[in-house]
Amino acid sequence: MTVLSRLACGSKHGQYLFQSVWGVCQGVKTPSTPFRRGLRQPRGSTREGGMNLAPKVVLEAYNVNNMGVRLAKSCMFTLGFCGMTFVGATVWQYENVRHRLQQHSWTQWATKQWNNKEGWQYKEGNIRMEINRWWNGLNEGQKIFWPICFINAVVFACWKNPRFQQTMLQYFCSNPAARAVCWPMVFSTFSHFAFFHFTMNMFVLHSFSSTVCQDMGREQFLAMYMCGGVLSSLASHAFKVAIRCPNPSLGASGAIMAVLGFFCTRHPDAQLGIVFIPGISFSADTALKCVMCLDTAGMVMGWRLFDHAAHLGGVLFGIFYASFGQKYVWANNEPLMKKWHQFRSWLDDTSQGKDKSDD
Repeated sequence: MTVLSRLACGSKHGQYLFQSVWGVCQGVKTPSTPFRRGLRQPRGSTREGGMNLAPKVVLEAYNVNNMGVRLAKSCMFTLGFCGMTFVGATVWQYENVRHRLQQHSWTQWATKQWNNKEGWQYKEGNIRMEINRWWNGLNEGQKIFWPICFINAVVFACWKNPRFQQTMLQYFCSNPAARAVCWPMVFSTFSHFAFFHFTMNMFVLHSFSSTVCQDMGREQFLAMYMCGGVLSSLASHAFKVAIRCPNPSLGASGAIMAVLGFFCTRHPDAQLGIVFIPGISFSADTALKCVMCLDTAGMVMGWRLFDHAAHLGGVLFGIFYASFGQKYVWANNEPLMKKWHQFRSWLDDTSQGKDKSDD
């Protein structure tokens, strides 16, 4: 996740769009107060340069006394969202198994014949057939990755449209001092302002998604990814409240760090490398320790290019889930699956009874 912490400049729309993020998030005119400074940034100094990973905005200290209340709200939302996410993933897994068990030879034959049809009235030409072949050739992890990548690409395109800037700042940036606190914790996980930030995050996710999804299945993988994103946002909120620095953040890095933490815990001896630096390799266990040390140092030193608290929160969740999540959370979803099976059986019986009465 990237912290939005610099003044808008150099853009025709910048001064209009980013003159005060609090005017957007709170819906009121903000008072003239000093800019929030970094943890170790002296008064009057500025931080210019670096990669343009986020829109440059003026951050003013406004209503910071209520951040504690909003943090409690964020905690309750995180608890409810993570619970419902795993419930939904369990139901999804049940429906997938049920669908596979109900597959019959005649339905498979009909599907095959339909897919082999050509012409606009069936498959709209060869292009759609090629897309179908490409999709069917993907593994489970890639079938999860590409929809996530597509959503991130759509949100990235919306950031480039000035008409959407207010909506993007309000709902696609995570901030404990904003009026909208809860759902931005989810939406910001799919939000990138800079093309470099977007491409690097998607490259890393693509690199690990297949292996991690093979370890746990696509339903559990998606649930862990979403919960990792929200929990990383919660860690970011808690750190910002602690240092009273309400900087908005965005990016999928927190969720990807959860995937990385899971992978490095399950495959500590796997060899990893650095993009654009060939010939350098190290174990996943070493990479995990270096990432955690780097993010801890970033929090202590007040580095502001990345949201290090969100990164560290995502990694810790990935480690926790690899160590205990599958054993004590996912492995105990059988009672929920039985309840859903009873509900689906009742629903099917009710539907069949209604059809017979209509006949």
